[in-house]
Amino acid sequence: MNEIERDAPSLLLVDDDELFCSVLAAAMSNRGYSVMVAHDVDGALEVVGDSSPEYAVVDLNMPGASGLVLVERLHALDAYTRIVVLTGYASIATAVEAIKLGATHYLTKPTDADEIVLALERTQGDVAVEIAQQPMSVNRLEWEHIQKVLSECEGNISETARRLGMHRRTLQRKLSKRPMKT
Repeated sequence: MNEIERDAPSLLLVDDDELFCSVLAAAMSNRGYSVMVAHDVDGALEVVGDSSPEYAVVDLNMPGASGLVLVERLHALDAYTRIVVLTGYASIATAVEAIKLGATHYLTKPTDADEIVLALERTQGDVAVEIAQQPMSVNRLEWEHIQKVLSECEGNISETARRLGMHRRTLQRKLSKRPMKT
């Protein structure tokens, strides 16, 4: 390991999409990070061991435990690790939980390496963030409500379906679709 590699900030990249990980890892290496890659929570915990990374980019929806579990564990390992949650299945409920568990930022896919670097480096909120000019669509409200109840049920789909008064398969179909934008 040369002097530059030792001085490079460590970045843990966790996403189940191996091609995405490979491309993003190369882009982040080119931006000066020393990148470690994993494709699920267990693999990430194995990669970091007892030494926490300075930065982490964690996918929310992966096989096995969700990225929220990893956010909580990384934060417990080192409260100063700057964690960005990255997801194609964004919801208000998961964004709030990610921040409560220790994430410093939450981005939706698709995104690029420059946006991720900006998110990793942001230390304060932005009072100039744009506020939506119209309320959410009914489809988006339904998605948000499902995510809230799912979070309350700790990811248990059967219990969530029972609480929502819908068939479990119907709920699974709704969860497999990407959320509406507005």
